[in-house]
Amino acid sequence: MVAKMTEGATESAHIPEEMTFDVIILGSGLAGSVTGTILAKHGARVLLVDAAAHPRFAVGESMTPQLVEWIHILSERHDIPELKSLSSVQASTRDIGPTFGTKAHFGFIKHEVGQEPDPRAATQLALPKIFHQNSHMHRQDSDSFMFHVAIKYGCVPRQNWRASEVDFDDDGVTVTGRSAAPNAQPEQYRAKYLVDASGFRSPLAEKFDLREKPARFKHHSRSMFTHYVGIKRFDDVSGHPKDLRPPADWHTGTLHHLIERGWFWIIPFDNHDKSRNPLCSVGLTIDERTYPKPKDLTPEQEFQLFLDKYPAVKRQFVGAQRVREWVSTDRLQYSSKQTIGDRWCLMSHAAGFIDALFSRGLSNTFEVVDALTSRLIEALKDGDFSAERFEYVERLEQGLLQYNDELVNSSFIAFSHFRLWNAVFRVWGSFITPGTMRLTRARLAYARDGRREHFDELEQVPYPGLWWPQSDSFKRILETTAETCEKYEAGALTGDEAADIIFKVLDDSPIVNPVFGWKDEKQRFIYPSVQTMARFLFWASVQAPSEMNSVGREFLLGIVKAGSKVRKLL
Repeated sequence: MVAKMTEGATESAHIPEEMTFDVIILGSGLAGSVTGTILAKHGARVLLVDAAAHPRFAVGESMTPQLVEWIHILSERHDIPELKSLSSVQASTRDIGPTFGTKAHFGFIKHEVGQEPDPRAATQLALPKIFHQNSHMHRQDSDSFMFHVAIKYGCVPRQNWRASEVDFDDDGVTVTGRSAAPNAQPEQYRAKYLVDASGFRSPLAEKFDLREKPARFKHHSRSMFTHYVGIKRFDDVSGHPKDLRPPADWHTGTLHHLIERGWFWIIPFDNHDKSRNPLCSVGLTIDERTYPKPKDLTPEQEFQLFLDKYPAVKRQFVGAQRVREWVSTDRLQYSSKQTIGDRWCLMSHAAGFIDALFSRGLSNTFEVVDALTSRLIEALKDGDFSAERFEYVERLEQGLLQYNDELVNSSFIAFSHFRLWNAVFRVWGSFITPGTMRLTRARLAYARDGRREHFDELEQVPYPGLWWPQSDSFKRILETTAETCEKYEAGALTGDEAADIIFKVLDDSPIVNPVFGWKDEKQRFIYPSVQTMARFLFWASVQAPSEMNSVGREFLLGIVKAGSKVRKLL
């Protein structure tokens, strides 16, 4: 172990009972608020502190199918119906407000400096319309909503309160800090366990010197981002003929403009009839080795220089205005030697970060929330808060970062060559479905018989953090993809040679779904219909090899056995 709980033992006898808790959570974003809600629902006394206050700006708005499933699992596992208000744009609009966008697809289009984009150099993964639509979360509202839900369930809030010292002893943790109010005096709170959900500037990471310097990840990027009004629809300014456009309008999903070792994001909140939110989340993420951060330019000036290079992207910004100051970062990637210790946890974004490219941040967060809270609830019953009890959480957090690093690094390399990107796109997209189906299967089985073992089985896997974590074949495909892209980056392969290798691996693999078109290089837009979904379920449950067949068969069986009540959960 890198850090033990005996660091800085503190005399706690003088701390009043009203300032003593079971768990203290640092950070009241979605990670902290959802964790606090679950623990409070199970009877824990929870202090939820934050150096800032809600409502507040945050990015990380794009949802994924896996995130939706984790929301449902946490809601049903812990009987917290309010969580489902985050599960779709329909639910969020109804329960929180008309400020969320719809997320009908992941869309990607390649750009070259000074040129109009080729409409054939585009890929898109659209979500079937038979399901409720994912959303572009307006994080100011989603995070504030869940913070208030946490308070409703019993969490004690302290906003505008900054922790300055964290001291552990054999019996618990003492957190010292003070309010931002003028002349505020230091205060101390006491707890049995500390969850650090504060993000990059983690007090625990600083106290125990947990950050790896430099971060161990292969991927490099920095970012700049803000919110705009008046962003034009790319469908209206692209200049592309209708017969070459994707089946789902670019404006109805998360649009990624791909450039050499970087990407713009365009995430609108005004892209459906019920939205009353004119904002659009805008950002640019680039490799800081290729594009060193200038010292003589403001973020707005630098962003404008990038727009000047890509005419079609620039047309989206004609007449648009930003509504808040830019945030400009240094390298985004950071990692920790350890994420779990005796009586403490670095949660998700406090543990490390890769890149927002595939919108995995919130999905990763909710998966960690599930793993941590299920153990912490039991620890509060028997008093065992040792790191060994939470060992799976450590493996999960490190795995989520490791596998995402392989994928995102491969993608940034592939952005320079469309065929290679088209191949990497398929490695990512083709395994979203089985990765999500295993979660849905467990949820349907639990709804049918109420046995929590179905959720426990989700953790009985060899590769925690891989989005299909029991698949040896998928792990090998991802590793081959990463190795091949790195050879292309080093000049040992041409782009076409690298693409040929990955396309062949996908084509030869019996677990890659052939129904959606993942094995057909020419099918750049994946948009499964109801009939296509039915054919896929038949293939997955009857024709596919055992590795896929077990997932598909159990998923289909779960739907059949669930009955009409549970089928509505889909």
